Amino acid sequence: MQVRRDDSITSSARRAQIVTATIETIADLGYTHASFARIAKRAGLSSTRLISYHFDGKDELIGQVITAIYGDLSAFMTERVRAQATPGGALEAYIRSLVEYISEHRGAMRAATEIFLNFRPEDGTAAHQAAMDLSALSHLERLLEWGQESGEFRAFNRRVMAIAIQRALDGLPFLLEADPDADLGDYADELAGIFSRAVAR
Repeated sequence: MQVRRDDSITSSARRAQIVTATIETIADLGYTHASFARIAKRAGLSSTRLISYHFDGKDELIGQVITAIYGDLSAFMTERVRAQATPGGALEAYIRSLVEYISEHRGAMRAATEIFLNFRPEDGTAAHQAAMDLSALSHLERLLEWGQESGEFRAFNRRVMAIAIQRALDGLPFLLEADPDADLGDYADELAGIFSRAVAR
């Protein structure tokens, strides 16, 4: 019989605590070694039953981890992109803010990479399959459309350009695994310059 959970502030705080511990455990040990026992120890819980009380299995827990990481990333980027008055400025902010976030949240991004490579939920929709959902490009395509309609950007296929930009950024966490000392400031400068020239009239 499924235990009925409460939605109190205390319960929400405990769920957030478990999610944070899961991110840290995956980042340190890898996805395959992130057992409930290790997560519970990291979170300071007396039993793995407390995880099962707050989450309906590992699928829900990992889903919340993904939501937490990408929700925080989205808020970080949105604030910086919306502060720009021009499409060119917004595109540069999009690129630089994503690189900045990855640089400052390496543990979370390492956990996201581990999940991307290894998570196989019961419904069969793996993280790497979800990443191929083209609707995820819609925000970037709208930014490019703004630039074209304003006359600042040249004519080009927005879907192709959005994919090129996003995939160049998506590769950064994998680069950091191979080269932890990579100069991310240089990476941001190069990508911002490449795509500024690519969209310019």
